[in-house]
Amino acid sequence: MANFTLPQLPYAYDALEPHIDARTMEIHYTKHHQAYTDGLNKALGSLGPEFQNMEVVDILKNIDTVPESARGAVNFHGGGYNNHTLFWNNMKKGGGGEPSGELADAIKKTFGSFADFKTKFQADSVGHQGSGWGWLAKDASGGVKFVTMPNQTSPWTKWKAEKLTPLLGLDVWEHAYYLKYQNKRADYVTAWWNVVNWDEVAKRFKA
Repeated sequence: MANFTLPQLPYAYDALEPHIDARTMEIHYTKHHQAYTDGLNKALGSLGPEFQNMEVVDILKNIDTVPESARGAVNFHGGGYNNHTLFWNNMKKGGGGEPSGELADAIKKTFGSFADFKTKFQADSVGHQGSGWGWLAKDASGGVKFVTMPNQTSPWTKWKAEKLTPLLGLDVWEHAYYLKYQNKRADYVTAWWNVVNWDEVAKRFKA
């Protein structure tokens, strides 16, 4: 039986105030992320040890090998489980600013400048129809690209085709921002830039 557990939040619920409010953080983490954790365990419970003993990233990279009867649930809950784990770690108190080093060079090479990257990330994340995520991802060439993904589908699921490694993800489901920002998704995205943990993103890019 698979036994994924809710990863520990790396800061207090109020650490990202005023940009991300404490009540949203608490509900998002204890209710939503917990639900994806429970859902992943349940979905994998119907499968054999071949999948139950795999790391979630390896499952997502090989989502096409998951039996069709469970694939949709594993994709949704597994993606939700991993996406949120990355999301928490890609934010910190006193974050924001700009990346440096190799990550900054890769962003500049793809988008022209950090400002142009930020404009695209913001516009496409705000404009994503329905629930989903905006992602900065590393691709097969070692460069970076921006993608949006629907619902909880992870960039890892594009591994066999594009070798995408998720670096920086922004949750644009309404549960991520509605208590504070209501329908103003753009205000939420603008505020979020103030808590981005570029050190963590750079570490993932280098790895």
